[in-house]
Amino acid sequence: MSCCFNFDKELENLAKQAEENCTESFARIDHTARCNSEKVLKAFIDNRVGEMHLKGTTGYGYGDDGRDKLDAVFAQILGAEDALVRHNFVNGTHAISTALFGVLRPGDLMLSLTGRPYDTLNDVIFGEYGGSLTEFGVKYDQIDLLPDGRVNFGKINELARSCKVAYIQRSRGYSLRPSITVSEISEMVDSVKSVNPEAIIIVDNCYGELVERVEPCDVGADLIVGSLIKNLGGGIAETGGYIAGKKELIELCAYRLTTVGTGKEVGCSLNMNRSMFMGLFHAPETVKNAVKTATFASALFRQLGFTAYPNHNEYRTDIITAIKLGSKENLIAFCEGIQSGSPIDSFVTPEPWDMPGYDSQVIMAAGAFTMGASIELSADAPLREPYAVWLQGGLTYDTGRTGIMLAAQRMLDKGLIKI
Repeated sequence: MSCCFNFDKELENLAKQAEENCTESFARIDHTARCNSEKVLKAFIDNRVGEMHLKGTTGYGYGDDGRDKLDAVFAQILGAEDALVRHNFVNGTHAISTALFGVLRPGDLMLSLTGRPYDTLNDVIFGEYGGSLTEFGVKYDQIDLLPDGRVNFGKINELARSCKVAYIQRSRGYSLRPSITVSEISEMVDSVKSVNPEAIIIVDNCYGELVERVEPCDVGADLIVGSLIKNLGGGIAETGGYIAGKKELIELCAYRLTTVGTGKEVGCSLNMNRSMFMGLFHAPETVKNAVKTATFASALFRQLGFTAYPNHNEYRTDIITAIKLGSKENLIAFCEGIQSGSPIDSFVTPEPWDMPGYDSQVIMAAGAFTMGASIELSADAPLREPYAVWLQGGLTYDTGRTGIMLAAQRMLDKGLIKI
């Protein structure tokens, strides 16, 4: 029973049953988090992180040992040769764009192995103005996923022979297809390299870091990219992103981020090192809480009659649960409930709006300490069929669980569901 919230008694009973159904999944999540916590701690110890590395620099940032040490720690945790971790990556799309422009040249082919990439990359790849990849003469092709959402390996063998970059989006984005596991990424890497050994495998790793015990670089990915206001920021980093992978490719990405010839040698860290180190240290525990929250949401909303992806007892490779709510009214009520359970701006009512980078109105519930931080409990969706919502985050499991309960209660109060 809730100590502070007046939840419907039948809803409380369903929530209790949902948690019991998650027992095995929760145990598996706990074990993964313990292993990843040890991995993170070992990287701090092996790289001799000291108090002096938490300090920042100004100006050009020459000789910023804390910045360079952070790169080394990230690289070890992610199974990479090198990393580029910077607070001035404004979001994951910026980091991905930097990686793509860093390694692609006019006439090269970018081949997406997982269908059309996430909405915010549309202008980066296809834009008619502003310096998109298309404007620079980079060619694009994609391999659509099979009807069941799985990877079309037959097409990879056929089309990957001529690509410079083979691109993988690990998370589902605004779709209901399964997210790509690291094991599947390993198969994709092997498939591409068997016909094109020189191809560069780039993985959009957003939402997936530390959900499994291995990362894409551990299985042969050449570059992986993500945001620090998602998993690896641990809810503490206030901004930033990372690119990790092969050393020579990281150098090219650094040239794109700063200037050719200076690359990683410049770029002051200001006062950001401490929060990025601390966020990374907390990341395994924070990711654990987010995955548990997503798992509980799947279990509860399936009991309420909705379809959730993935189910509570399925293997997870990212922190996202998609729930097919079926109507605009259900979608809006769900997001209102999530917002009402936020520590920040709980009194705000989310409304659909024309969000930059998206082709339809989007509603977002995100009462977070850091604006847009999807490692904190949040829910968002485009207002279009099938009116599914994408839920992620939860700094603590208990508050995440409460947020999910409030979403269900809001739908119940509006007469949209019955128990």
